[in-house]
Amino acid sequence: MFKKEATTIRQQIVRLKERGLDIPNDELATKYLSNISYYRLGEYWYVMQSDKETHHFKPNSRFSDVVALYNFDAELRLLLFGVIEKIEISLRTKLIYHLSHEVDPWWFCNSEIFIDRLQFSRTLAKIEEEISRARSKDVTIKNHFKKHKDDLRFPPSWKSLEQVSFGNLSKLYGNLKHTVKAKDTIAEEYGAVNHTYLPSWLQSIAQIRNFCAHHSRLWNRNLPGTVKLLSKPPNPWITDDANVPKQHEFTKLYVHMCLMRYMLNIIQPNNIFTQDLEALFLRYPNVDPNALGMKTDWENEPLWT
Repeated sequence: MFKKEATTIRQQIVRLKERGLDIPNDELATKYLSNISYYRLGEYWYVMQSDKETHHFKPNSRFSDVVALYNFDAELRLLLFGVIEKIEISLRTKLIYHLSHEVDPWWFCNSEIFIDRLQFSRTLAKIEEEISRARSKDVTIKNHFKKHKDDLRFPPSWKSLEQVSFGNLSKLYGNLKHTVKAKDTIAEEYGAVNHTYLPSWLQSIAQIRNFCAHHSRLWNRNLPGTVKLLSKPPNPWITDDANVPKQHEFTKLYVHMCLMRYMLNIIQPNNIFTQDLEALFLRYPNVDPNALGMKTDWENEPLWT
């Protein structure tokens, strides 16, 4: 049975000091703990503990380093959220355009073009929820239903899919039958050669987007290690074999950021993702890039230049 009682901020500071965390300014620590919960910050000081049972800290563990890690992670999420936004808008555009021309404007409701009927039903149910929420808020959806009262279908894809989350867009794409030409066409446009690779990229990016949206920790986090990498990408990638992420490193953020950069280079060739990422590491020199799986001289690889 759980028996721990709630502690005051003063008690939290005393406890951290007793366990060996250097906190020279109690007033500043109080300000942080008043606005960022003890357990949220705990995700960043966990690695500083020498004993995970007693929660005692390693020598020279500082509260200022905990705050720096927290702020670095917050800025990293904002940076990636901006990158993912461009990928999401691009994917939505390509799905709407190619499938509406190949099938019809209501292709996303057509179970015949999807592999897994059960997954299709679940995804469509979520899309229906998203459109229902938009019906009272979004002017385009509201006006569509007002103007077309006798049409019981969803609005066409160019209206409906603007309301759909990245996660559901990635599920729609991944579940398309391989005989649907647009599935390969979209993959080719992203430099993914064919439909084999792109679904795993989109799934991983969608999950990272959710971490960003919900302010969840990305630094030193284990991510889904299911992405598939091309052996010979048609566009600039990583030339040094030692710097290509290996399978056991796929749980680190670096490989996922590489895929984001690969897609972004096509969507927005003159992007400043590399510069922004370099500047972030410069602002926080105490952050260990290895916690993200970063490779030596990553910024000099063709992918990042």
